[in-house]
Amino acid sequence: MENQNDKPIKKDRTVLVISAVIAAVFVIASILAPTGMNTIINGLFSSITTNFGWFYLVSVALFIVAVVVFTIGPWGKIKLGKDDDKPEFTNFQWFAMLFGGGMGIGLVFWSVSEPMMDYLSPPVADAGTAAAMAEAMRLTFFHWGFSPWAIFAIGGLGLAYFQFRKGERFLISSAFKPILGDRIYGPIGKAIDILAVFATIFGVATSLGLGANQIATGLNFIFGIKSSSFMIAVIIAIITVIFTLATVSGLKKGMQLVANAKIWLSIGFMVFIFIFGGCVAILNGFTTTFGSYIQNFIGQTFWMGNIKWLDSWTIFYWAWWIAWAPFVGQFVARVSKGRTVREYLLAVTLLPSGFSLIWIAIYGGAAFNIDAVTNGAIQAAVNQDYTTGLFALLQQLPLYSITSILSIVLIIACFIGAANSATYVLAMLTSGGDMDPSKKSRAGWGIAQGAVTIALILASGTSALKALQTASIAAAFPYTFVMLFMCYSIFKALKEDYNEGKLKLPQLEIKTETEPIEKEIISEK
Repeated sequence: MENQNDKPIKKDRTVLVISAVIAAVFVIASILAPTGMNTIINGLFSSITTNFGWFYLVSVALFIVAVVVFTIGPWGKIKLGKDDDKPEFTNFQWFAMLFGGGMGIGLVFWSVSEPMMDYLSPPVADAGTAAAMAEAMRLTFFHWGFSPWAIFAIGGLGLAYFQFRKGERFLISSAFKPILGDRIYGPIGKAIDILAVFATIFGVATSLGLGANQIATGLNFIFGIKSSSFMIAVIIAIITVIFTLATVSGLKKGMQLVANAKIWLSIGFMVFIFIFGGCVAILNGFTTTFGSYIQNFIGQTFWMGNIKWLDSWTIFYWAWWIAWAPFVGQFVARVSKGRTVREYLLAVTLLPSGFSLIWIAIYGGAAFNIDAVTNGAIQAAVNQDYTTGLFALLQQLPLYSITSILSIVLIIACFIGAANSATYVLAMLTSGGDMDPSKKSRAGWGIAQGAVTIALILASGTSALKALQTASIAAAFPYTFVMLFMCYSIFKALKEDYNEGKLKLPQLEIKTETEPIEKEIISEK
């Protein structure tokens, strides 16, 4: 593999070895000393959220500002690739993969439960009131809207620009070439890539843990199979085998098949719930909530009025999205070659977030509508066990015997899709940026992802959600600094690229204007 200066880059296993050791130590410690690990997890959560909650809020605000600046600036027309490169995928294929690399499991898990939980315990309004319902929907929009996709867009922009336009390796460290120079090939660059691997492992473990938890709850809700930490661990182990085999089969075969299944199942459920969940109420709710979301966006971004609530929700979400940024960024960059900077940023921030807002409006709106009709059936189920929200909603709609099974299939598809993407990216990060990593590497990281998630579940027992939250927050903390410096590095590179283009332009114009004159002189002679 070569960089833009044609300097050979030696294959180095440092990132792979150190990352694998970190994962192995965590798994072994969780198995041998689960109580001690649980104590450490609780201590980390308390320390970071108490002292650095503000840091996550300010950082995400800066990422949003960076996206706006890069989009509206004159450098937005710079292509992520050579000037004559064309996009590899159609717009529909591109959008499907953008969403597929993002928040599948989380949306299915939280789209009913989060609005209901905020309705029952809102940060500002009185619980159980119309004001609490409006606040709950607005906050859910806020957590799943433009902010997370701005984070992902920044994570992928540096990768796509430096790999496709500058010929650098497909690594997070490559985005720091303008400020670090050739040091990106040394210890500093390796440290950046190790932090990216660390964040990815634990950020994705959170998603896989939530997905397995919901599958176990669904099996209990539908078939009466008792849910437990051991059952969740078994589910993770089984699906780990499935997604590892899918990942090993290759990007286009396994991953595309899962992505297609997930997209069409998702659309099918959205249409079904929209029709039978009260379409007029959903549309009214979406219109009002979207307006409120836009109106309160800046204030909510910096709001710290209820620290306890923020620790459990907004700060957790922001840390979770930052932990996801290395792998989602790698994935969206991988499929965006040939797009301009402006086209890429608009698509990555607006299209998937718009899909997410429509999803939440349908699921959350239907949940509130059906809850009112059934005298509180949905809120009663969520209050007892928040993981049952989706199944409690489907139970009140037609064809439950079919939709309940399909919902499990959808969760599994989302589970496999997220794990597929993360495993592929982990293999790239630890293989020197190889965009077609070996099957052995992919298989190894597939097994590692499952093992880390199982370790988190077994170490935390009944406090699984808190353990998963803490894993994301702790992993995202150092990587947040990486992303902040990445914004500056991208800005510097784009500015230099744009200025170089301006300097070349007059020279081309001079040649064009003088050519006819030279021809006339020659003809006269």
